[in-house]
Amino acid sequence: MKRKLFALVLALALMAALTACTGGPKKPAADSDLAYVKGQGKLVVGITEFEPMDYTDADGNWIGFDADLAKAFAESLGVKAEFQIIDWNQKISELEGKTIDVVWNGMTLTDDVKAAMECSNPYFNNAQVVIVKADKAADYQTADSVKGLQFAVEDGSAGMEQVEALGASYTPVQDQATALLEVSSGTADAAVIDYLMAAASVGEGTSYADLTYTCELNSEEYGVGFRKGSDLAAELNAFFQAAYADGTMQTIADTYGIGDKLIAQK
Repeated sequence: MKRKLFALVLALALMAALTACTGGPKKPAADSDLAYVKGQGKLVVGITEFEPMDYTDADGNWIGFDADLAKAFAESLGVKAEFQIIDWNQKISELEGKTIDVVWNGMTLTDDVKAAMECSNPYFNNAQVVIVKADKAADYQTADSVKGLQFAVEDGSAGMEQVEALGASYTPVQDQATALLEVSSGTADAAVIDYLMAAASVGEGTSYADLTYTCELNSEEYGVGFRKGSDLAAELNAFFQAAYADGTMQTIADTYGIGDKLIAQK
């Protein structure tokens, strides 16, 4: 009996020692985001309407650089991409609540974003630019000249951060498309949106021929965000490297006229 008791105590002590050496029990693979997404059979992508990154075609299908790349990434995982419009200011809670699996919508890699999400490597260069009526553009070519304007900005966006830094007055709106509408209709003097959207959405040949963009308020980089600690970020980085090497990323970017802003993936 004593020998059996001693053997049991020895076994328990050995298990405790092994646990201490390995830093505790490991998270089961089944609990990983990669396993979760594969189990669901879909990758739910959180977006807003943001041409040329995520927008709908005439048939209501989501297209754009981010949308097309998200579909390709989902396919590489053996699942389907499903797009979900979100309140941009609630993107982190949407992730944590598993309403979505990823934020993939021309998202600026700010310090706050990187602290709250597991982020991919940067993949696009961008800037926040001021949008005004074209017939007034000559008066608003510098950051100092626009400080007295009333802005419309997407709530929780990098554009809102830049307007706050200017000390200017603003009204938060649902998305960047709404901010453009506010300027066009005259309910706001100006908006601050992403350069890539501005290049595709304002000026001659667009729905907002009466608008133009003037000064850049910053320079920044886009990234993709997952739940903190998610193993999907590493999967996406590997996908980015392969898609950049074989020309897929460049081809998609060129399709939407933004190939010059692509960041090399190494």
